[in-house]
Amino acid sequence: MHDPLNPDETRASGGLWAGSVVMTGFVAGHALQLQQAQLWAAWVYAALFAAPLGGWAWAVLARRAGPWPSENPAWVARLLLAFAAAAIGFGLCGWRATVYAQQGLSPALEGRDLTLVGQVGAMPQRNEAGVRFRFDIEAATLDGAAVAVPRRVLLGWYGGAAVAADGATLELQRQPADLRPGERWQMTARLKAPHGNLNPHGFDYELWLWEQGLQATGYVRSSLKDLPPQRLATTWAHPVEQARQSVRDAILARVGDGSPERARSAGILAALVTGDQAAIERADWDIFRATGVAHLMSISGLHITLFAWVAAALIGALWRRSALWGWRLCLWLPAPAAALIGGVALAAAYAVFSGWGVPAQRTIVMLATVAALRLRGRQWPWPTVWLLACAVVVAVDPWALTQAGFWLSFVAVGVLFATDSGAKDDPSTLGWGYFFHKTRQLLREQAVVTLALTPLSLLLFGQVSVVGLVANLLAIPWITLVVTPLALAGVVLPALWDFAAWTLGPLAALLGWLASLPFATVSMAAAPLWAGVAGVTGGVLLAARLPWGVRALGLPLLLPVLLWQAPRPAPGEFELLAADVGQGNAVLVRTAGHALVYDAGPRFSAESDAGHRVLVPLLRALDERVDTLVLSHRDTDHTGGARAVLAMQPQAELLSSIEDSHELQAPRAATRCMAGQRWTWDGVTFDFLHPQAADYDSGARSNAMSCVLRIGNGRRTALLAGDIEAAQEARLVASGDSLRADLLLMPHHGSKTSSTPAFLDAVQPGVVLVQAGYRNRFGHPAPGVLERYRERAIRVVESARCGAATWTSSSPDAVACQRDVARRYWHHFVR
Repeated sequence: MHDPLNPDETRASGGLWAGSVVMTGFVAGHALQLQQAQLWAAWVYAALFAAPLGGWAWAVLARRAGPWPSENPAWVARLLLAFAAAAIGFGLCGWRATVYAQQGLSPALEGRDLTLVGQVGAMPQRNEAGVRFRFDIEAATLDGAAVAVPRRVLLGWYGGAAVAADGATLELQRQPADLRPGERWQMTARLKAPHGNLNPHGFDYELWLWEQGLQATGYVRSSLKDLPPQRLATTWAHPVEQARQSVRDAILARVGDGSPERARSAGILAALVTGDQAAIERADWDIFRATGVAHLMSISGLHITLFAWVAAALIGALWRRSALWGWRLCLWLPAPAAALIGGVALAAAYAVFSGWGVPAQRTIVMLATVAALRLRGRQWPWPTVWLLACAVVVAVDPWALTQAGFWLSFVAVGVLFATDSGAKDDPSTLGWGYFFHKTRQLLREQAVVTLALTPLSLLLFGQVSVVGLVANLLAIPWITLVVTPLALAGVVLPALWDFAAWTLGPLAALLGWLASLPFATVSMAAAPLWAGVAGVTGGVLLAARLPWGVRALGLPLLLPVLLWQAPRPAPGEFELLAADVGQGNAVLVRTAGHALVYDAGPRFSAESDAGHRVLVPLLRALDERVDTLVLSHRDTDHTGGARAVLAMQPQAELLSSIEDSHELQAPRAATRCMAGQRWTWDGVTFDFLHPQAADYDSGARSNAMSCVLRIGNGRRTALLAGDIEAAQEARLVASGDSLRADLLLMPHHGSKTSSTPAFLDAVQPGVVLVQAGYRNRFGHPAPGVLERYRERAIRVVESARCGAATWTSSSPDAVACQRDVARRYWHHFVR
């Protein structure tokens, strides 16, 4: 507590208060600007930024000119400070976003063959399909004429045969070269605006591209009829990325050869040393998330802090012994100061080398702040240090506020600061007593963080690890004190990578066993923001060093996030949510007490599919129990995510037209869908109209075998048509079944072989949903097909323009589009 009779201390205390208020307002202003659906004019943001600065400058000059009497209480001045800082943060963030948005790709250049000259700007990522890499464009031409394109884009270079969803080979492509950062290339590529899938509770790919500065995506034209890409030169540009790739490749080459277990260990070591999280296999990520240790498998604050501590200790020891070599460095700078400066500097270099993620940024800012205060002989209160780190990270990267890792990192650090007793360790207690004391302290800190972050984890991810406390108590010291130091030392002595991989074996086995327990994780419906904020507040209260009477107030605050249930349709009504999965079908159908998933979307690569990326997070956020999974036919744009859905929903029945030898028959035997099958849930009837039993012996193409599902409640009807084509549509029309429907899932994504006039006249839908990828290579939906719908005044809702689309039988004329509900200025608007 400061002494009010000491003017210097009072002034310092007031300065800390003012600084805390300013930093809080600055961060709040950024957070508010990120909620904007559309950007304003740049001059508006500039005015918001400049006006408070001008006001502060005037106030300073006025105060220097003479006494400045004030009758306002201190809280009024602080409130004005907070508003001024918020305006500065809002204006600065908005102005940066406006300038950045003006550098986007012209729609006239989308899908055109552009000749690009530029450099590979970052470490490429390989998978079985090809390689994806950042390309820094120096020049671009179209038909020989120079054109303006974004400076930084994300390109894919795919090799081998391009295969359609039905297995047909589209064209042969050259295998991608071994790309390295700093190389200058000339290549022909097709670009498009940064467009991704947008779903409730899903990953915002467009936000990630925006934050990375990638204003277009595309692919290298590498078919045999295209001019081959040319490597023009090898440069020294991007030396850090070159070093990262060299180390990553060395780890994968040395450790990755051999058994699958060594390959998995190699990916983890590469992630710990270089920050390449893509090197870790998806199965391992599933285990790490289930056990709550995923934060340890990237460059976390623990790793950076450990590196800084070791570096500081080594520098301090060498500095003190510098006189032995005749340098006498301690006369120039004391050893403790040199250790602080050197430790932070080397830790910052490690953070940059590992990719400069948000946890690394936060840790470096914290370390630099503490080091600066110690060098100046000052000690600030922890809230001021915490707010300063937060404000600096936000100033560098405003969109870090949208990352789950940002909130988890800062809330965890804030909770540990707030619950720290402040007691210092007594060196005289060294021995078993000291060991047990530190063990209890570690247990308490881990328990406090777990308790405080559980509501936040439920809000952000819809699940929390029950075994996370035990897993972290074992994994944190092992990864931080054993595996990571060995992996880092392997950069100098590669043989240590083999030992590091060996040390991962027992931990991996233990984590796998913990993840396999039936109670390893608890999933709950994603609560709204107000409930999440109340839950986090309750968790912090329970963890804080306060009287138990005050802590008990946290219990009722936890209830909204723990008991929240996602709204469901009323009895007799049903709801369809057509997920945004790109080129493929995936529809969630819900009644009052049941759920059905129609198709599971495409597979993007061996490590990525619509099940893991879209459907599983969606079902978890809704806390949905799926009764039936219908796979309309075998094409991979309909079955790609099925394994993930079936693994998450072990009770779900599988209905499909897939053949008996299909690989999906192994995890769950499928029941054939056939015309005439019917059941009722909560007053809603489901019945199949196609295929017929005889079709299974006809050798028909996969599209012709699509399961056509009709859903109705006697008042409203939806028709899910799969990929049926003209022949199947004609057969349905001739069958005499009533095809009339309020909503139609457009057959075959709008292919010109479907949506015949007779079929549309029989269905007469009010709304038709199209699930097709943005600027997909098939041209779906075909212009001629769209014209037929327009002629009949049928409303067409495309997933590329709408994102995930929600339709309910109680409001059949309305469709809720995720791109409207959750629109932000970084989202791509399709004209």
